[in-house]
Amino acid sequence: MTLLNRRDVLKISSATILTAIAPRVALADIATGVPLHGLSAFGELKYRQDFTHFDYANPEAPKGGSFIFSPPNWLYNQSPQTFNTLNTYSPKGDAPPRMDLCYDTLMAPALDEPDSIYGLVAETVTVSADRNTFTFKLRPEARFHDGSPLTAHDVVFSFQTLQKKGHPELLLLLTQMKEIAAEDDHTLRLTFTGKHSDRAILDIAGYMPILSKAWYATRDFEASTLQPPLGSGAWRADKIFVGQGIEYERVADYWAKDLPVRRGLNHFDRIKIDFYRDRQPQFEAFKKGDIFWRMEHTAKTWMTEYNFPAIQQKRVVKREFPGEKRPQLQAWAINQRREHFRDPRVREAIALCFDFEWTQKNLFYGMYERSQSLFEMSDFLATGKPSPEELATMEPFREQLPEAIFGEAVVQAPSDGSGRDRKNLRRAVELLTEAGFKREANRFVDKAGKPLNLEMLIQAEVFVRVYTPFINNLQAIGINASLRLVDPAQYQLRLQDFDFDMMGMAVLLSPTPTRESLEAIFGSVSATAPSSYNFPGIADPVIDALIAKVSEAGSRAELVTIMRVLDRLLRIRRDWIPNWYSANHLVAYWDVFGFKEPKPDYGFPVETLWWFDEAKAKAIGKV
Repeated sequence: MTLLNRRDVLKISSATILTAIAPRVALADIATGVPLHGLSAFGELKYRQDFTHFDYANPEAPKGGSFIFSPPNWLYNQSPQTFNTLNTYSPKGDAPPRMDLCYDTLMAPALDEPDSIYGLVAETVTVSADRNTFTFKLRPEARFHDGSPLTAHDVVFSFQTLQKKGHPELLLLLTQMKEIAAEDDHTLRLTFTGKHSDRAILDIAGYMPILSKAWYATRDFEASTLQPPLGSGAWRADKIFVGQGIEYERVADYWAKDLPVRRGLNHFDRIKIDFYRDRQPQFEAFKKGDIFWRMEHTAKTWMTEYNFPAIQQKRVVKREFPGEKRPQLQAWAINQRREHFRDPRVREAIALCFDFEWTQKNLFYGMYERSQSLFEMSDFLATGKPSPEELATMEPFREQLPEAIFGEAVVQAPSDGSGRDRKNLRRAVELLTEAGFKREANRFVDKAGKPLNLEMLIQAEVFVRVYTPFINNLQAIGINASLRLVDPAQYQLRLQDFDFDMMGMAVLLSPTPTRESLEAIFGSVSATAPSSYNFPGIADPVIDALIAKVSEAGSRAELVTIMRVLDRLLRIRRDWIPNWYSANHLVAYWDVFGFKEPKPDYGFPVETLWWFDEAKAKAIGKV
């Protein structure tokens, strides 16, 4: 998969819902009033209370060695090209990837289940009868890296701080938190307003970091800092080279290393991340052996440049790993905060100018598939005509829905592969004319004579090659289109301020989306929230209502139905224009690693799953 900004695994949410919320039925099968070792959105947990480790972990793997790489994905305010702070949970500054590995959470997700979490800092959780209150019993042995105890008071401080000052991916998730209280050092009570999605607790308990209240008593949480904040996780930041690299060391006496959710993971002594401004220098470093592992995102490089000596000598392995069973959103966002792009006919015209068939043949070496949906690689992708269940979901909104939604699911117009399909371009001209634009001197202008400008924002030179034919087609029909290449810091600032016409993004969504996570990308409440992922500025009451219905799904089948209706509507609106995707990860690595196969279905954190194989390393001279 070509990751346009290579973001991954969003765990984000929103503030409020604009429609009435029906009684929640999610988590209906979860027992209430009794301590539980895990939670799952639907159905039974895979792992019993007495499980010893996750099936994809390897307790027998040796410890040692280093994992040196440039990460293919990141979270929160992290950047793979530079950093100026080590606080990854504040919206300010750029932090290095994997700082999140330094922190523990109440519970930990299983990577071989779509929606299950198990006790980490919290040994058990008890759900109230109304499912508004969750009481966590914390493990008394939980410790921060300085040996100080991790208590319920630290969790209260963390959640309250993040609710007010945290990065939007975390701040918005906690909006419906009504109360959080420490009943004693090891008992935590978390109560929601009743407007939350039941499944939101999976993201909160599974991903919300626990900070040290004592450490921040003398420090400003919002301040950028190059002093590593006190953590409690399996890793700690060690060697720091500002803007150039960072090394994490495994915490040898990590308090949770023998818990079932951690046993058989985190094998390397050190994780080292080197920072590069562009992909080519990074690739050259890999070829020399300065980097041990690399995920390739450029088809041309994968097909034509992996012919260096180490490949021929079989010291470097090149192979594909199956992608995760999670919805893939890979698309261009068209910013509707700018008046010219508010008419869906304009957005459809822009989409018609991208010739995927020509690009696939001439630039992609046939490696990618055309995206039709924002939920590719999942059962949320709508096909054909709506099912009876989908029609029943649509019926309350019939007067507000476009007629096309009741027919075949919208697909992207195929081209003749010429690079300049006259039929598609002619249709694009017709759509712009219908939207009120007219041609003057071979350029479209609005009624006031203002040109229809479109600047595509990019942050890497590699996209110039792929996007230039697209830009040329846009110019050919009369749109004043251009590419704007900016440095990573400026790119992030412009995205945070929504200062762009069009940009591309790729992200893996949760396999079991919550209302909160969907609102953060598609909901009205996030349309004006700085740093949100609603880049197009979507604000549609029907979309809000459909997202609200996600909270009501009492089974996987009901969730799929609602998501397919949402998919149909988003595809008609073209707020996001899907482009392409790959079903597999393209990976190359120096042959010094061991790993367990198959990889888990819902995650691929190589740095915590794989281990250093000394015998292999000696065989290829890497010891």
